[in-house]
Amino acid sequence: MSAPADPPGLDLDRLRRHLEREHPGLARGELRAELLEGGRSNLTYRVTDGTGTWVVRRPPLGHVLATAHDMGREHRVISALAGTPVPVPRTLLHCDDPEVIGAPFYVMEFVPGTPYRSEDQLREIGPERTRAAVHTLVDTLVDLHAVDPAAVGLADFGRPEGFLDRQLRRWGKQLDASRSRDLPGVDELHAALGRALPASPTPTIVHGDYRLDNVLIDDGGRLTAVLDWEMSTLGDPLTDLGLLVMYTEQRSSDLLSAPTTGGAPGHPTSAEIVARYAERSGRDVAAVDWYTAFAFFKLAVILEGIHYRWTLGQTVGAGFDRIGTVVPVFIDRGLRTLGRSAPHTAPRQPAENPTTRDED
Repeated sequence: MSAPADPPGLDLDRLRRHLEREHPGLARGELRAELLEGGRSNLTYRVTDGTGTWVVRRPPLGHVLATAHDMGREHRVISALAGTPVPVPRTLLHCDDPEVIGAPFYVMEFVPGTPYRSEDQLREIGPERTRAAVHTLVDTLVDLHAVDPAAVGLADFGRPEGFLDRQLRRWGKQLDASRSRDLPGVDELHAALGRALPASPTPTIVHGDYRLDNVLIDDGGRLTAVLDWEMSTLGDPLTDLGLLVMYTEQRSSDLLSAPTTGGAPGHPTSAEIVARYAERSGRDVAAVDWYTAFAFFKLAVILEGIHYRWTLGQTVGAGFDRIGTVVPVFIDRGLRTLGRSAPHTAPRQPAENPTTRDED
């Protein structure tokens, strides 16, 4: 029998040898792996030796944006949240040596559950289960934002002061790093967001990409794990809420390959999601339109980076040929959302130091 083929970006023989050395007894036989569907940034593989099953995460192939795809940060926050009300997979090991499989990576347990990525998937489970799943999603976000960073060893996980200003500068730089074509309106959106910065509430742990397809829901409706922590930090919790609202307001016909679930029967409206979050967290959510417009801008930048990697032939998986068509939609919706927002009177937060790293 021939040896199993290595999936792109993962050398199974080197991985097995590393596991044997660093975690003896974990893998007991020949490894097989598959690239998991849905990843558009970091690569995620399900790996098995025929008895046990694990998940391996590594950065994408080729062009990688500065400060993004940090496996150490992702491994750290997941490990820190173990034992809190936020469900996360158990981490097994982290490797920052790129010589092992070609890039830093970490290994975590495989958690059963479904990441609901589309309205069609939710229609299959019915409106009652759909509504319950989204309510659980919101409640888990409230739980995350209630975790004391210092209590779980994450007091130094980010720099909350000037967070929104620094985020805008960071994503502006990320956009510049991926510019390969004209994108009408993107600079206008970036500038308009900067002119209307709201005052941030007390900082919390921020997921950075919180949505229904980045969590797992089991058949009983229980949220079994929150995944994809690559953009997590300490900062403004309402950035997570704005992202969730942005996805809720979209339809699959609008965004093609982007994950959208808001049109499924039983799915709570964005207003219901905001109200539930506000009631359970006690936070003022009056500026939610700004945060939603910022979510449009950030996702436009992320998708443009993926489109750029696709033009260079550095993506793995299907559907990347359509990503570029989604980016102008995000830009337009961001401008429209910001236009409906009431003017903010808070002054622009000054940058702390233009020479400091903008990763947070």
